[in-house]
Amino acid sequence: MRLGGPVFIDTKDPEAFVYEHIRKGYRAAYCPDWINQDRDAVLGRVFKKALEKQDLILAEVGIWRNTLSPNPEEAKAAFEYSVRRLQTAEELEAKCAVNIVGSWCETNWDGPHEAHYRADFFDAAVESARKVIDAVNPKKTKMTFEIMPCQFIDCAAEYLRFLKAVDRKAAGIHLDPTNSITAPRWLYNNASFFKNEFALLGSGVISIHLKDLRLNPREFTVQMEEVVIGKGSIDYIALLKLIDKLPPDTPGMLEHLETEARYDEAAESIRALAGKAGLSFR
Repeated sequence: MRLGGPVFIDTKDPEAFVYEHIRKGYRAAYCPDWINQDRDAVLGRVFKKALEKQDLILAEVGIWRNTLSPNPEEAKAAFEYSVRRLQTAEELEAKCAVNIVGSWCETNWDGPHEAHYRADFFDAAVESARKVIDAVNPKKTKMTFEIMPCQFIDCAAEYLRFLKAVDRKAAGIHLDPTNSITAPRWLYNNASFFKNEFALLGSGVISIHLKDLRLNPREFTVQMEEVVIGKGSIDYIALLKLIDKLPPDTPGMLEHLETEARYDEAAESIRALAGKAGLSFR
């Protein structure tokens, strides 16, 4: 696995951006928002060369737009943006572009809705995914979809069901293991849960999000909190051993922390846990 995460540097200089990853000990990167191939192809080519020079993998091009928005104008804009970002991923040869399947929530672009488990929402998500993929027809990257706790792609089996329905070679698997943990029984038995998930997905995982999770001890109702790796209930030694069976260039990307110091802490923690597991990162 190649470890990566956000870097806190105010620059649009590709070489400076890449060097900051090397300084942090990262071997994989998120695509910054200021790289858009359709707007500045020259900058994109310079960025790609800077990555290659330092053997830094571009893990993912984030999309994070709701192509199934109940607002037709927002849905149209999200579709067009998704196509542009997938094209960027293709031209930069990123491991993947990643988005959610969509949401019919009216108050939050990725929020919950009871329809997310109905057949008509599933069909709409399949059609949307096909349209984005077919608009680009990528060969060097994959269009992937985030596992989300409040949508039908909430586990490996549902992910595979969705990919089968989409029926496009360019559709791939982006894995966020902790997003599948939606019940205390799974959280406290997560090593076994992840073993089953990885068994279903096999070697098809292209990129991974890494974070820890704990149950909020102050609330009676179930509330999961994302925390720095090593401070939650995820059995990271077991998880890292599963990830180690994937291709060695698979990116594992830290996310959802508030500060650079927190990311440094998470990186240090996961490296220490990898050492305990007898593993090392590329």
